[in-house]
Amino acid sequence: MQELELKSSNLDYRTKEAFKTLRTNIEFSGENVKVICLTSATPNEGKSSVSFELAVSFAQNGKKTLLIDADLRKSVMKSKYKKGIVRNGVTNVLAGRAEPEEALCHTDIPGLYMMFAGPVPPNPSELLGNAIFRKLVEDARKNYDVVIIDTPPIGSVIDAAVVARNCDGIIIVMECGAISCHFAGKIKEQLEAAGVRILGCVLNKVNLSGKGYYGKYYGRYYGKYYGKYYGNYGNGE
Repeated sequence: MQELELKSSNLDYRTKEAFKTLRTNIEFSGENVKVICLTSATPNEGKSSVSFELAVSFAQNGKKTLLIDADLRKSVMKSKYKKGIVRNGVTNVLAGRAEPEEALCHTDIPGLYMMFAGPVPPNPSELLGNAIFRKLVEDARKNYDVVIIDTPPIGSVIDAAVVARNCDGIIIVMECGAISCHFAGKIKEQLEAAGVRILGCVLNKVNLSGKGYYGKYYGRYYGKYYGKYYGNYGNGE
């Protein structure tokens, strides 16, 4: 196991409270909800940021938490959050070139462990669908209180549905105003057809400073916080 220092995300108090609320909602989804997959409809909607901060929130609540970066095609985790060198990642494990312990990172956040994606493979869907990944998830289920798995956008590739079959549920991160209701409905149908349990949706990058009753009320109450917080999410998936 590698020891790893993470880059600070410097979230303010209200932002942390928002993730505590998301964490609590997940905890009330059922006692058997332990392995959770996160995806988005399209790239750059903030799913990796939500995955990371959600994992941090669980760890800070005393849960032994593992965050698996299963976005093997275009990971932003390794460049956005880690300091130093990670020798092995999920790809190395799934290709049979490393043991899970060799890809596991013990972070400087108490209770938080991470596995980064690793090198980009030519066959990510096949790797995520193989027996090694299934065993990786099942072993994680036994050894951790919570497992968060970040996956590619479901509207672009099938990887998220492949991963979610091994999970207790999936959360979809959607940028406000970025996709149509019709497209969102198609994504929902796609996941349901794959037999995936949808836990809910995180509406991201919401502009609460607009006109109208809710715009005025929430803009005055939370506008400063959300405007700053969600405005930074376009930098990652």
